[in-house]
Amino acid sequence: MNLFKVSFRLGLSALASVVGLAAFAHEPRPGPNGGWKVDAGAWHAELVANATPNVIVFLFDGADQPVSAEGWSGNAILLVDGAAQRFELTPDANGQLAGVAAASVPKDVKGALQLIAPDGTTAQAKY
Repeated sequence: MNLFKVSFRLGLSALASVVGLAAFAHEPRPGPNGGWKVDAGAWHAELVANATPNVIVFLFDGADQPVSAEGWSGNAILLVDGAAQRFELTPDANGQLAGVAAASVPKDVKGALQLIAPDGTTAQAKY
């Protein structure tokens, strides 16, 4: 095999590894509060749902340090029992974003959060 083919295959293998790791970084992963954590722009967002209409969103910076939700806002668009549930997220007294859906939200819900930071920066978290 010539050197070009070997170099090309090694480069292709390295690229595939990087793409695979990048894809994994965006997958929901267990969060420290019992919910699912995903990347949301420069932040991470953990969605905690427990089969009640109430949901809580814990925010983290890029280094996974907790961020207060004071000054943040957002919307949740979650698929519950085959129907889209859209509701507002607002800061609660504990420093997280909280919202109430029209129906009970299961732990493994699919959907997205639209988040707005205090400086007006927006981010989206997909579950």
